[in-house]
Amino acid sequence: MPPVPHLPGSLVVMRGDTVVADTIAEGCTAGTRFQIASVSKQFTAVAVLLLAQRGALDLEDRVGRWFGGSPRGWRDLTLHQLLTHTSGIGHWDDYPEIDLARPVDWDELLATFHRRPPLFAPGARWHYSSPAYVLLAQVAQRVADRPYARLLDEEVFAPSGLERTFAGSPAGRDDIAPGHGPDGRPVPSWELDVVGMGAGDVWSTTGDLLAWLEVLRAGRLLDEPYRTLMLTARAPTGRGPREDGYGYGWFTGTLAGEPWFHHSGQNAGFLSFAGCLPASRRRIVLLTNSEAIAPGTFDALAGAALS
Repeated sequence: MPPVPHLPGSLVVMRGDTVVADTIAEGCTAGTRFQIASVSKQFTAVAVLLLAQRGALDLEDRVGRWFGGSPRGWRDLTLHQLLTHTSGIGHWDDYPEIDLARPVDWDELLATFHRRPPLFAPGARWHYSSPAYVLLAQVAQRVADRPYARLLDEEVFAPSGLERTFAGSPAGRDDIAPGHGPDGRPVPSWELDVVGMGAGDVWSTTGDLLAWLEVLRAGRLLDEPYRTLMLTARAPTGRGPREDGYGYGWFTGTLAGEPWFHHSGQNAGFLSFAGCLPASRRRIVLLTNSEAIAPGTFDALAGAALS
């Protein structure tokens, strides 16, 4: 593997059971917990799929079922479409009135989502949407009749052995990395208990995420067909071979001719990346608490994982 550039955070690359690269920046330890930003979406997807596996919901259920109805443009919108970013609901930049760092109550946030019509008819095309995953997390906690963070703790993190991983506000937790912006200065966190819930609210370590990739690859949590539904393309993205499809919470595609699933993330002060080539058991996790990462670093590191 080529030399790894200096990174403010933690990077691990594995091939099978062999560590190919393992770097930790000064001031961090193997137990340091980072916001994993949109890499969190896979946990939201798993929570929904576990509920579907138990028959508590169906992926073709209409979303308005859990919110006391919905606007006309949302009436045909399904959980499957939220999971695959084909719902027509916009991303954060389509809702400029939402301050991602400001706490709000759920009713206010839902009303904001409802005020803007979908960008297109549900299922018509693909458009990445973090608000779609916020809605999914709300559905999951309603169906499970438990707070979303507790649902993840009990049904996903603990059964998978992810002892350093949690969702939501880090108040009272240890080994929490502070976020830094592109200029290296500290930045306030985005709100994670309502606005970011399900879309970018999870904190974890490289070790936990490597273990999680193996849990998914080996099918230790989700039964079939739900594991395969999650990790293979359910909708085309049009983004090229490395991420030409989206499953449930994961981009899918090929890297050097081998299928893989992966996701990146960016919150205020944090960047993240996790990817797995299941046929060869190659895995890469990068977590940083700085937005000052050179363009192309993620692509270079993903390519290096194959060398």
